Amino acid sequence: MKKTGYLFILVLLLLMTWAFYSYLYKEHRDIASEKGAFQVTANAIYEEFVKDEKAANAKYLDKTIEVSGKVTGVDAKENTIVIDEKMFVYFKDKPSGEIKTQSNVKVKGRFMGYDNLLEEMKMDQSVLE
Repeated sequence: MKKTGYLFILVLLLLMTWAFYSYLYKEHRDIASEKGAFQVTANAIYEEFVKDEKAANAKYLDKTIEVSGKVTGVDAKENTIVIDEKMFVYFKDKPSGEIKTQSNVKVKGRFMGYDNLLEEMKMDQSVLE
């Protein structure tokens, strides 16, 4: 009886250790190869957040999305752009080719969230589409 109890506890500890390890060290997402869950403009997604932030967070947060719009800011040194003065986009790698302000772009990336104080949205791990 005692041996069975110790064996049960040992197996339980091993399973919990494996589950904890699997949770912490899952494979990293490859956003570039994922299909975008949504295709939206920066202005449209912004309007959704202004209308109902909770519902928009449930819909977009941590999802791969494709966003299109006009480039209103470029920081080549930091690999970032701003789309329609609302969406801050952080590129995973330096985009091939030069991105100029006032040009139209389509990017795919992971939606990080909306800051209602600054009224801005953020995406990371982005790539040009």
